Amino acid sequence: MPRFFCPVPLAVGQTLRLPDHVAHHVQVLRLQPGQLVTLFNGEGGEYTASLALIEKKHVSVELKAFSPREAELPYAITLAQALPEGSKMDWIIEKSVELGAAAIQPLSAQRCVVRLNSERAEKKQAHWQGVIVAAAEQSGRNRLPLLAAPATLGDWLAQQDLHKRVLLSPRGEQSLSDWARHQPPQALTLLIGPEGGFTEAEEALACAKGAMMLTIGRRVLRTETAGLAAVAALNGIWGEM
Repeated sequence: MPRFFCPVPLAVGQTLRLPDHVAHHVQVLRLQPGQLVTLFNGEGGEYTASLALIEKKHVSVELKAFSPREAELPYAITLAQALPEGSKMDWIIEKSVELGAAAIQPLSAQRCVVRLNSERAEKKQAHWQGVIVAAAEQSGRNRLPLLAAPATLGDWLAQQDLHKRVLLSPRGEQSLSDWARHQPPQALTLLIGPEGGFTEAEEALACAKGAMMLTIGRRVLRTETAGLAAVAALNGIWGEM
């Protein structure tokens, strides 16, 4: 059943005109009146709806039933990702949403090739939000992960964070998996460096601000692989229920 994020109030029995971008998606898929779709608005649960009317610029649905189903992890994982080259950030965001990340924090670090001014950062954030929506629709999540505004590593480290921060680095002395096996499931922020990793000074600053330095394993992973592998490892050790 096709799933669509519909950021408006939803209620069983309601006849609703879909927002233009959702209506366009329905038309691209060539859905027909009477077909069932799933709608969610990010506030929890999902609705089964029947397509009632499909016109060139107007699609309406009738909301038939509500399900409280959720697909969220019982512990919040934030991925604090230093900006990689090219379109790698799209891939990282998409896959981290599929794996259950609760929040994504783009970071600017010394070895980042990508530099975002305020205008470009705003455009990137709007694009990344679209990636999050599409990934949530595809993966069955009914809540959208939080996308934080891009920040410099120093500014982000200076912020108060109630979650434990884990810096993944080849210089760590214990692996994330070994550590997690002896810990209860908990909210966690994974800090991932750019191509070339964080500098030693940046790692020292992170540790001075309370981050714990761990490794992802014996192999050095690319920036677009490390965070995803870490989230998957935590899912495997801590479970999803």
